Amino acid sequence: MKDIIRDRLNKMEDLEQRRMLKDLMTGVFLNLVEYQETLNKQIEQRVFDEVLPQEERHDVYVTLCARDDLDPIHEFLYPIIPEDVEPQTVFLSEASEALVRKEEIKLFTFYMECGQQELQALLRSNRTFRGQLVTGEGRHAITVRLKSSTAYISKVEELYRIFCKNSLPWKSINAPYVFKFVDCILVGSDGDTWDKQHVVKELSIHLEEFESYKRTNMIPLWNIQKLDMKTGGFPVPASDRINYEHVLPLRKTGSEHGYLVDGDESHIRYIKRSEDEITIVSPLEKSDSWTVLKIAGYVETRIGRMDFPLFTNAKREGFAGKYARQEGRSVRSKGEIARMVHAYQAAEGLELEDVIVVAPGPALGITYSLNGFVSDHVRVEADKHRMILRFSKHGIQPEQAIFLDDLLSFLVSEIQLAFPEYRCEGEWM
Repeated sequence: MKDIIRDRLNKMEDLEQRRMLKDLMTGVFLNLVEYQETLNKQIEQRVFDEVLPQEERHDVYVTLCARDDLDPIHEFLYPIIPEDVEPQTVFLSEASEALVRKEEIKLFTFYMECGQQELQALLRSNRTFRGQLVTGEGRHAITVRLKSSTAYISKVEELYRIFCKNSLPWKSINAPYVFKFVDCILVGSDGDTWDKQHVVKELSIHLEEFESYKRTNMIPLWNIQKLDMKTGGFPVPASDRINYEHVLPLRKTGSEHGYLVDGDESHIRYIKRSEDEITIVSPLEKSDSWTVLKIAGYVETRIGRMDFPLFTNAKREGFAGKYARQEGRSVRSKGEIARMVHAYQAAEGLELEDVIVVAPGPALGITYSLNGFVSDHVRVEADKHRMILRFSKHGIQPEQAIFLDDLLSFLVSEIQLAFPEYRCEGEWM
């Protein structure tokens, strides 16, 4: 409207009339136009706020750092396993007893900085490697093999269980690092037993052609912190006159973050979240504190740097995607699948080229499931048709090259959650 008024004024040749009309428009009409534009923006914002998903507060960010570089007061990142802040300890007595019983025992866990396909080929080969264990009595040659570590994957599965307790929709965790940790398993040594009184001073292994991939003393981080939160007063009877409402104030810990209540499932009927507090409806009459997972919001790090890429399952979709999620309806088409895929930040540099449905058969894709703990009890896996999603890549950063198969697996796992009647697989064009 302002452009129309400006255009009309510029076409008037009589300068006096132009001045009078300009004063009239500026004094009366433009105020009405600006007022109407303000109201329109407020209505538009209300519409967008109504479809603003609360799950944005539950986006998970994951990265990796060396133990020596760990910042204990980082703005929003914490160790997935808090005990990782302490160096790994090898108990010689346990190792010696395992050798006597001819059993395998884990010595330590480390990170392999390589592609997923190369790592899986190494693990499937069941190769053994030589190492050395140094104690007070001397050096001992040992034989070890590698096994995929489940320590961090089990933490993701535990997080899924907590999401279910809180009646929140699950979204795959984009954490490629947790699938690249391996356990070093002791399978033999040059002697039958060791003196259990001696302390392991040094432990080393050599992975031959894979030695350049080995990274020890690495800690995976995510934006989840476990808190012990106290209630803000005495429990009050709930509206059903059977249960009690326990209120947890969020002012001290930050109302802008996401929160998940953890505890015995029988103690939680349902959970209500408002802007400044969490209300837990529980049959417990008395409870001073609750275990809560705080999912910290992303904060731009101003001091320090990250040596490894930061991955997230956050979305960047617009109004159409948010509205579609709120309505709970999906259009079963390639276009809808493409919209779902490219809504994720993880899809940057990747392009969904084709979607093909083929008859049931053995999996041939290069992707792996991120949600193996999510069971489907109403469909037979072998009878599912295969949905093959073909991707191309462009503009990929060099530091992300070894994570391409992992990013592809994350996107395919999200499509799998939306299309459980198919067995989704991903491959490169």
